[in-house]
Amino acid sequence: MTSEMIIALVVGGLAVAAVVAFLLVRVNKAKQAPPAPQARPDLVTAPAGDDVAAGTAQAQPGESVAAAPAQPGESVAAAPAQVEREAPESVGGRLRRLRERLAGSGSLGRALLSVISRGKLSESDWVELEEALLTADVGVEATGELLERLRRRVQVDGLVESAAVRAALRAELLELVAPQMDRTLHLEPHVAEDGQRHPASVLVVGVNGTGKTTTIGKLARVLVAEDKTVLLGAADTFRAAASQQLETWASRAGVEIVTAERDGADPASVAFEAVKKGTEDGVDVVIVDTAGRLQNKAGLMDELGKVKRVMSRQAPVCEVLLVLDATTGQNGMRQAQVFGEVAGVTGIVLTKLDGSAKGGIVVSVQRALGVPVKYVGLGEGPDDFAPFDPEAFVDAIVGA
Repeated sequence: MTSEMIIALVVGGLAVAAVVAFLLVRVNKAKQAPPAPQARPDLVTAPAGDDVAAGTAQAQPGESVAAAPAQPGESVAAAPAQVEREAPESVGGRLRRLRERLAGSGSLGRALLSVISRGKLSESDWVELEEALLTADVGVEATGELLERLRRRVQVDGLVESAAVRAALRAELLELVAPQMDRTLHLEPHVAEDGQRHPASVLVVGVNGTGKTTTIGKLARVLVAEDKTVLLGAADTFRAAASQQLETWASRAGVEIVTAERDGADPASVAFEAVKKGTEDGVDVVIVDTAGRLQNKAGLMDELGKVKRVMSRQAPVCEVLLVLDATTGQNGMRQAQVFGEVAGVTGIVLTKLDGSAKGGIVVSVQRALGVPVKYVGLGEGPDDFAPFDPEAFVDAIVGA
């Protein structure tokens, strides 16, 4: 055998050995590899390929992907948001911010002061004052009374200086706002004849868009700041977003909430269960939300009366608060009158009062119902809500 043949046999043997070793490695890796994951029925994976190109995004490391919108006929279940409980501001702090927000913000005050600053008032100046008051929805009757008394003061006392006229205007405006009205919330628990203690119950009413649900959340924060325990009742069962919104406010205030199991459930039953649970849990106050109702829909207004009657079977309703948008003007007056007839309103909450040219509704709505404005909303923040202070309100108008 020649040396060439020997070399060829050695090379061939080495090649065969290399192939065998390679195959052994592949076999061992296959034995060690984990089995392919099986699909779980409780998980859904987004298909790749064309679906990705059609709008199903794939997350990169460190990124989050927003869920694709639901297609017609599909439903999407959203995980409930975790809301951190916030510490509500004290009532004293709210009152200070109320004065700051109102100070110099209203166009009513600017309109009145622009006339008064002229000194001795001419007949055309009096006409301009009247127009400013009417535009601010003070009301025809109240405007007439105010101007008549102010004219008398100016003439009898010989007021010429703008500062003196401003002081007289302040006094007359304060008289119209009626500082003597009781603006406290009466939230004493009710003790039945059998000794059972029931929480104070508050019914909140108003049309859509006035900020009713938000007002309930803010009021709950006020009461929590006063060391009261609170329970909310989501009796607006016809608008799913209302219940969800109220749940968010409940989480922020750290209070419990009673909701319906389905949309369109009987609102009166939700209100009843809320008061019942409040009694069982020994809470101080139960606040019940209601659907936003238009004053010309008699059936819905009748239903509101039913909610109040059902709540009253366990204990008297302590407060019925009507939420009004301060910018709605005389339309808000009509709402107030109808709600007063149906639900027996005991107090008014005015929202969007800051910077409003319609601040005169404070006067007109109190005159129409004979009940006071008890709280005002002054902004979007969770604590932009405070007891109504007549003097702070009038001082903001006249720039005192």
